Amino acid sequence: MKSVKKIELHLHLEGAAPPGFIRALAAEKQRDIGGIFDARGAYAYRGFDEFLRVYEAATSVLTGPRDYARLLAEVLAECAEQGAIYAELFVSPEFCGGAELSAWRDYLAAMEEVAAAAERDGIASRAILTAIRHFGPERARRTALCAAETAGGWVAGFGIGGAENVGELRDFAWSFDCAREAGLGLTAHAGEWRGPESVRDALSLGVARIGHGIRAVEDPALLRDLAERGTTLEVCPGSNVALGIVPSWSAHPIARLADAGVRVTVSTDDPPFFHTSLSREYQMLADAFGWAEDEFRQMNLWAVDAAFCDETTRTRLRKDLT
Repeated sequence: MKSVKKIELHLHLEGAAPPGFIRALAAEKQRDIGGIFDARGAYAYRGFDEFLRVYEAATSVLTGPRDYARLLAEVLAECAEQGAIYAELFVSPEFCGGAELSAWRDYLAAMEEVAAAAERDGIASRAILTAIRHFGPERARRTALCAAETAGGWVAGFGIGGAENVGELRDFAWSFDCAREAGLGLTAHAGEWRGPESVRDALSLGVARIGHGIRAVEDPALLRDLAERGTTLEVCPGSNVALGIVPSWSAHPIARLADAGVRVTVSTDDPPFFHTSLSREYQMLADAFGWAEDEFRQMNLWAVDAAFCDETTRTRLRKDLT
């Protein structure tokens, strides 16, 4: 499956950090974070709350622009190895200088240099600046301002992630309005842990895409609405299976969503945490649903249509896929 050209729309930069990279960085800085790894050196956690704790502990060793530049280089190289020709990465200014604009500019400059070099080597990327839901609406405003002030070029979108069971999405409306006025694409994690109503809440913020969104399958009226709107779901099947949201690959609702006319795409979310890769996602879907080249090409074309990139890049990507 590595030979299939792929578009990935839902990849958390920090969540894509290989465990070996984090261990090496911790050793360089003489930081003891050994409690987040199992005996084989993989990330170790049980349940979503502990996953967030381990995620934030791993991220804690990324303390400067150079660290993020090194991480981005590793992650984009792995994306290219998996056949991706374009990736959108969720990046939180909260972890890049505490969402202070001047600090964020320094981090961004370092990452833009890496992204430009990677694009010359064949993989394009964009950043979706991401508010952390469980940090609350006031801190989200700082991330939105970072996004608005640095919009354009590599910064192409704004979204929200974190613990879906904390607070209400409407409390973050100011941040989404700020990002929209800056011309950024909008997405939101919803319909993963909470039911279809959370997808409706996200749509009320004016998003073009939904991160996960799989529980929309429980509401036929919502499915029709998503199909009519052309809203794209950034589906991460391996993540959903690993976290126990769905019991198995064959039980995953991605095929039912597609059959209902909803635009679905395939991404990895936080691949080393879920022992997956983009090629593995494709192979598991092929095994579960009999999907082949035609189905995957269609999903990748939907992903290109939904990407938060400029039209020149979109045209090139579409040409590469067809």
